[in-house]
Order: sequence, then structure tokens, then C-alpha cells
Amino acid sequence: MATFGEFLKKERNKKGLNQSDFGQHFGIIMTDVSKIENGRKKFPSTQLEKLAEFLNIDVVKIKDLFVADILVEEAQKYKCSDAVFSVAESQSRYNKEKNVKQSKMKF
Repeated sequence: MATFGEFLKKERNKKGLNQSDFGQHFGIIMTDVSKIENGRKKFPSTQLEKLAEFLNIDVVKIKDLFVADILVEEAQKYKCSDAVFSVAESQSRYNKEKNVKQSKMKF
């Protein structure tokens, strides 16, 4: 599995675009595209839907890849074990179930 930046670089190359041409579609200068591809800068989250459309990829997949990068970065920053991702998955399921139950309550 690749980082979000590596994924973008691969997709950009598939389209035969240089960093400057790719960046123009999203209002990003070439040097920032390079930083994004190398993991030194984040792709603008406000552009994720536009990116999904541009790449003809489901927006949920794009968001999952984007957020996964952030989760991994945070886990590494705090020196967490890989178990943190299983815990996060369990917490996510718990929160979804809790929200469903709360939405069914009648006041």
C-alpha cells in the first residue's frame, strides 16, 4: 500500500501530467505538488471531491486514503503500536452504533 502522496504521483503519471499541469487543476503550485507527493505537505482536503472526479475514483476511496495517511502519521508521532488501528476500528463501530441508537430515541 502506498502513501496518499505516492498514490497521487502514480495517478498523475497515469494521466501523463507533470506536476505543474496536475496542480493547475486544483490551484496548487508545482513545488507544493512535489511536497504533497513526498509527504511533506497535505493535499487540500477541500479538493478531495474534485480530485475523485478528476481521477474518476470513488470519493469514499479518496477520503479513506487521505485520512488513513493522517491516522498513520499520528500513530507514528505518538509511537503507538499497530494495535491502535484495531482499537480505532472498534471505537468507530461503537460510535456508529451509539449514534444509531440515539437517533431512534423519541423525545
